Amino acid sequence: MTIRLDLHIHSQRSVDGCMSIPDIVAQARQRGLQGIAVCDHDAALETVPQYDDFLIIPGIEVSTERGHVLGLFITEQISTSQFDEAVHMIHTQGGLAVIAHPFEHSLDIHRLDNVIEQLDGVEIWNGRADRKNKRANAMALELAKQWKKPVTAGSDAHIPEEIGNGIVTVEVDALDLLSVRQALLRGAAEVQGKRGRSICVAKSQLQKRKRTNAGIAAYGKWVLFAAKCFAEDCIRGKESDHVIDCKTWQKGKTNR
Repeated sequence: MTIRLDLHIHSQRSVDGCMSIPDIVAQARQRGLQGIAVCDHDAALETVPQYDDFLIIPGIEVSTERGHVLGLFITEQISTSQFDEAVHMIHTQGGLAVIAHPFEHSLDIHRLDNVIEQLDGVEIWNGRADRKNKRANAMALELAKQWKKPVTAGSDAHIPEEIGNGIVTVEVDALDLLSVRQALLRGAAEVQGKRGRSICVAKSQLQKRKRTNAGIAAYGKWVLFAAKCFAEDCIRGKESDHVIDCKTWQKGKTNR
């Protein structure tokens, strides 16, 4: 069975998230997805809702000194910001540790060389990553190819519009957590993505200010940021879909 998954979505449990899980599921179904991973900022999805013919993968996005790490297939909190410890805690739960948008803030293709072997995968498409570094996703793809790592993709959606901006296609025996986990380690068939609009980032940042009772100065900075995002979208214009055929080169070698 071929399924399409968005493996990086934030719910309202993230301080800058705007969506309930039922809202996420409804939107994802409309986009033709069969499953999603809920990866809130430093907050694991401890209770996993069950749906007919739709799979929710519990996860987390951990902030570490080496960047953000997705912990997929875990339901217990990760109580550290140290990369090595976070990866170990993810593996202890039987989860997969995936480096998220590894080059969103960096042009150094070698910055993860000394820790890449600890990881189970690389997020080679993130719907928000290319906003700051136009080659962020391309560099992530190069990293995965170089180290022959399994790949994932996700929209990094914080608002409904963004859902489906990063999709990984895999072949599974059944629509359940074990089958999807095994399929990701075997290797994805295809990754499809679209660069999200910059104004979506501004909208989620506005949500963050509202929920943290930010002061007037913070809202003033947001107005300038929103104007910048609007200008970026006008200059860039409409984005086309990007499709990456993974069958010809991807050979997942992780045995976890």
